[in-house]
Amino acid sequence: MRRNIIFFLVLIFVLGVGSIALAGDKVLKVGATPVPHAEILEFVKPILEKEGIKLEIVEFTDYVTPNLALAEGSIDANYFQHVPYLNQFKKDHNLDITYTLKIHVEPFGLYSEKIDSIDDLPAGARIALPNDPSNEGRALLLLESKGFIKLDAEDKLKATPFDIVENPYNLKFVELEAATLPRILPDVMAAFINTNYALEAGLNPLKDALIIEGSESPYSNVLAVRTEDKDNPLIIKLGEVLTSQKVKDFILEKYKGAVVPVF
Repeated sequence: MRRNIIFFLVLIFVLGVGSIALAGDKVLKVGATPVPHAEILEFVKPILEKEGIKLEIVEFTDYVTPNLALAEGSIDANYFQHVPYLNQFKKDHNLDITYTLKIHVEPFGLYSEKIDSIDDLPAGARIALPNDPSNEGRALLLLESKGFIKLDAEDKLKATPFDIVENPYNLKFVELEAATLPRILPDVMAAFINTNYALEAGLNPLKDALIIEGSESPYSNVLAVRTEDKDNPLIIKLGEVLTSQKVKDFILEKYKGAVVPVF
């Protein structure tokens, strides 16, 4: 009799643990920077709830922590970065992470509090650049496309100021962490700012940028996961919702071209 009771109690415990694990499997923790990524995730949260999935959004304000948190398992996915940045970061840090879907592009721009037109950029101007390899190269490529510099680099996506071979305007470059660039605007002639940080700072990329990428930019922002989880049904469902017509309409209406869906 005692043996039967013990077996019954163990069975209840095992079933209970299984139920908790199953419930836990219905929770997705996704890391994101506040604008526009967390805003887009907030929009899809009630849609996922109807599918029985609870979405927990973990906000980050930098470009380093979200991938480290993903790799060590404290979040299930992240949504904040473009493909070249992800590829460079996982190579530099030896992380087994990948992306499942391309969701949107944030056209990259050059901003200033001192001039209103790129035609007014003076010789010797100090220009601030993001100091991560993919975004720094992106900024220099945009300057090259407008004729301000000429680059000589094997991979221009990873270009640095050392790869500049022609600089007729004698531009000076300051390399800083991307999140700090809106705050540095008063101290430089202009700064290249990622759109998520520009929007957070109250800048309108379409109106305020001196120069800006076109919507055909290859820097698509993606949903990233641990490689082992890319076929997880909950991740797949999140991807389906993020690339739905409802989300496309939300992005187009809310961001008016400053954020462009790519699905």
